Amino acid sequence: QTMHRHLIVSFITLLAFVTAGCKPVAVEEAVQTATALKVEAPSGQYRHDPTHASLQFGVLHLGLSNYVAGFTEYSMELDLDSDNISASSVSITIDPNSIRTDYRGDYVASHADSGFANWEEDLAMSEKFFNAALYPEIRFQSTEISEQSSGRLQVNGELTLLGQTHPVTLEAIVVGSTSKHPFTQTPALGLSVSGTFLRSTFGMDYLVAPGFVGDQVTLMFEGELHQAL
Repeated sequence: QTMHRHLIVSFITLLAFVTAGCKPVAVEEAVQTATALKVEAPSGQYRHDPTHASLQFGVLHLGLSNYVAGFTEYSMELDLDSDNISASSVSITIDPNSIRTDYRGDYVASHADSGFANWEEDLAMSEKFFNAALYPEIRFQSTEISEQSSGRLQVNGELTLLGQTHPVTLEAIVVGSTSKHPFTQTPALGLSVSGTFLRSTFGMDYLVAPGFVGDQVTLMFEGELHQAL
């Protein structure tokens, strides 16, 4: 990937040098021009398409693997200003009771003392984890969106989890955009979003100390958003 970037940079620099009548052009300027973000979807309110989206998170498990789980009930709303991306904003609201995992074992037999019927119920309701009875909502609200030289977006915002609100930074990539979706006929765009935070910052530190479950949480969203009618 690094070699590929170097080749692209070299080609862009050479092309810019030739077309400018042998006048040197800064490499970064050429790269920025080549990767400038363009959004074909017009400004407006957008909501995620639940049939073409996924919201997941991952944590390190026993120092051996990245354990991944997700949520099925959430809303993602984007107030898009396609002419001035920095004027846009995004919010995500998650129902922790909708957590889903790929746990295949006999949870009751292996966790007889937990008092929960399955792993999802433990994660959602236990005071050690999401404690959904007391905190039925997880929310992220952007405070600033800025376009990077790579064409990616840096999304600064505030995450509210377990009743605490702290700053979290996400990175977003506009995978594609269109003024007319081929099926819904509405404007649409696709986003790939990721970011990390420490769960202990929000008071969820169960099993961090012995190193059984990692402190750093990686967030991952992949999906389409359609303009709201």
